[in-house]
Amino acid sequence: MDFEDLVTALAPPPNRVGKLDGAHEHHLYEGAVMVAYAMHLLRTQGAQDVRIHPDGEHGKQFDFAGWLGRQGFTKVSSLGSTAYGGVYRNPVGQTITVNPKSGLGDVVAQIGDNVISAECKGGIINTRHSGQVSRLYRGLCETVGMLMATPSQGRQVAVVPLTDDTLRLAERLAPRCGLAGIEIALVGSRGEVMDVKPAEPAERKAGRSDA
Repeated sequence: MDFEDLVTALAPPPNRVGKLDGAHEHHLYEGAVMVAYAMHLLRTQGAQDVRIHPDGEHGKQFDFAGWLGRQGFTKVSSLGSTAYGGVYRNPVGQTITVNPKSGLGDVVAQIGDNVISAECKGGIINTRHSGQVSRLYRGLCETVGMLMATPSQGRQVAVVPLTDDTLRLAERLAPRCGLAGIEIALVGSRGEVMDVKPAEPAERKAGRSDA
């Protein structure tokens, strides 16, 4: 993936000046995480139809219709009362349905016999501010918790922005999440997706007896 317009750059409030890399905070909003993961499923996982379910706040933060249009998707029908809700189709026939309805999973797709259901969170990806770093941590924990509380219909994936901090936390969570059937994926600033797998068991220390 190589999208240039997922991140929203905003001037930091006074209490966060000097707590970031660069002059502006780079917000990877939840809506941006949703569309990036939807595109990942279409482009790399064999999906043909992906459904995303934003709420009103997501629609205020992120321009779903404009972004999908820039990726070659045309709105072919409307859905719900928002301007952006509807079915979008690209020239090869893949569709993304934007349905502003909660409780259905943030990103859902049928791939073969499997249903993939993802819960997503956003955040500021270039911050060192302790409160915002904690929000990234909480976002990953909340997505995992939501998936654990939801009956599984197939693969369940917790999806949050990729930062050094979320990567470290994801690597710690991955073994236990794996036991619960929950995957973790991290989305970078240009839409790249990293799947965090449980680490292989450590090799036995040299000289340790097998007896």
